[in-house]
This record gives sequence, structure tokens and C-alpha cells, in this order.
Amino acid sequence: MTQAQAATEHDIVVEACPVREVLDRVAGKWSILIIVAAARGPVRFTELERSIDGISRRMLTLTLRNLERDGLLTRTVYATVPPRVEYELTDIAQELHRSLLLLTDWAQRNRAAISAARHAYDTDRPAAAR
Repeated sequence: MTQAQAATEHDIVVEACPVREVLDRVAGKWSILIIVAAARGPVRFTELERSIDGISRRMLTLTLRNLERDGLLTRTVYATVPPRVEYELTDIAQELHRSLLLLTDWAQRNRAAISAARHAYDTDRPAAAR
């Protein structure tokens, strides 16, 4: 590898760091599920909690805060008794949701082929190599 190639690869890695940070946040299991659940409009904390199987209150709270901090959710507090809080996707989160729909559509269309490839791989390899 030449010095110029090494420098180019280093530049790519350095440039990818901010992208990786964003992808790590939005590609998280809970973030995706919250974005999907909030895509149909303003949603309350308890609705999210009920609709996302397996998420703890603490994890839901932390993930909502992070998504709000990243500009993917807006949080609106209504001065009622008890206070009502709603979360809604921002425009960039709506765009992300559309991308997620494309990805899930791709996964749905290709899951049989992927399953067949896994089976073929597992069948063709000796047990010790797995």
C-alpha cells in the first residue's frame, strides 16, 4: 500500500466517525422501535411503553431523551393535571422512518433467500469450522 492510499483510507475513517456516531444512535434497537411507534403521530409515554415489548421505563426515558437531543423527536408538555407529555417525530425523523420502511421492505422480500443461504452455509461447513 502506498503512502497516498494509506492517507486516503485514514481520511475515510476519520470522516466516517461522525456518521458512525449518528448511525449507532439511530440504529439502536430501542431507537428504531420508538421511531416506528411514533410515526403515526403524537404519542404519549405510556403508549410507547405499552407498544414496545421488553423496554424498561428507564431505557425508554433515556432513549427518548437521546432522540430529542439529536433532533429526532419533539417533546410537548401540556399544563394539565396530571401533566400530559407527547412525543412526535421531527421532519428528519420522518425521513429516517421512510428509510426504515425501505429497509424492512427489503428484509421482508429477501428473508427467504437469506434463510436459504444460511442453511446452505451451515450444511456445507463441518461442525468444527462453525
